[in-house]
Amino acid sequence: MQNFESQMIFQDNPFVSVVFSIFVLTAVIQLYYYLRFYLAVFLYRHPAGSVEKKAVSVIICARNEAENLKKFLPSVLEQNYPDYEVIVVNDCSEDDSYDVLGTFLLKYPRLKISSISKDPRFTHNKKFAQFIGIKAATKEILLFTDADCQAESDSWIEGMASHFNENIDFVLGYGGYLKLKGLLNKYIRYDSFTIGLQYLGMAIRGVPYMGVGRNLAYRRSLFFERKGFGIHTHVLSGDDDLFVNSNAKKTNTCVEFRKETHTRSVPCSTLKDWIKQKKRHLTTAPYYKLRDKLRLISEPVSRVLFYISLIILVSLHFQWQIIMIVFGLRFISQIIVLALGQKRLNEPGLTLYSVIFDIFSPFINGIVFLSNTGRRSVKNKWK
Repeated sequence: MQNFESQMIFQDNPFVSVVFSIFVLTAVIQLYYYLRFYLAVFLYRHPAGSVEKKAVSVIICARNEAENLKKFLPSVLEQNYPDYEVIVVNDCSEDDSYDVLGTFLLKYPRLKISSISKDPRFTHNKKFAQFIGIKAATKEILLFTDADCQAESDSWIEGMASHFNENIDFVLGYGGYLKLKGLLNKYIRYDSFTIGLQYLGMAIRGVPYMGVGRNLAYRRSLFFERKGFGIHTHVLSGDDDLFVNSNAKKTNTCVEFRKETHTRSVPCSTLKDWIKQKKRHLTTAPYYKLRDKLRLISEPVSRVLFYISLIILVSLHFQWQIIMIVFGLRFISQIIVLALGQKRLNEPGLTLYSVIFDIFSPFINGIVFLSNTGRRSVKNKWK
């Protein structure tokens, strides 16, 4: 009797038929992303790297990062790799960074320092500091990380550099956040983890669109050949993802996310700081290629429509058996893929939280993104 009533509702009410169609279509889109892109990270097997140890310049930009340099710079300077240099760009720091770096200079001969003096007549964003570091580099392979990042092992450089050959210009690594207490920390880790699944999975499937400056490598010659940051120089952020978005292709890009090649960053400690950081990161989205913008927006939009249509259909008691089957298929796929992805990217303890964050994250990101609208002319801030 209930199935008969549901069928009558479906036939007599075009609204319900549209909602049901949206529900099924968005579920298919969601499954496509999970099984096509996100699962690719777990299924991927890293190819054998080059035996040749190519020379590497590690570039770190730092502004008022004295404490982080003390904690994390040794993990970069003590890598088990024969031929590398570490260039720290001390960008207008007003703390003890100069003294900290001076102390390290006495102990680590691989360290080089480039300093930018403060000039009230000239303000600049991080891209300028990055450019100074690239100009100072003497090696062809450039490997980037941040002052608040630590390398997970002394094999970080070796793993990232091993993929460069005559065809590879980019190696996209994984940069997560340190595991701390609190719900905000879990959300920050979830956010970076899901972004990692997305950009790594898409690169594996031949559609690279971004990388993260916490763990990214590319060729110095390519940077100058493509005129550096080019038309994106003025953009507040994007010293990493926009250069990748403009120049990375299926044939010249590789990924590296074995545990020993991860980096871990210090997460924001307050919601206000995280929102500010997220706003800065999202300023790059409008400058992506159109195909990438469409591909990226379709997943969160389909997710929102999936949950809204689910609520409507359940409230109408419409074909609940079919609804539960479709929902269950998507839910089980989600749990399995996220659990497997967390295992590969070494992000334990997020699976159950991910189910909850999955519902709210499109709204959070949407609100943060919309708050940036009309404010892209904000004065340049380094970080």
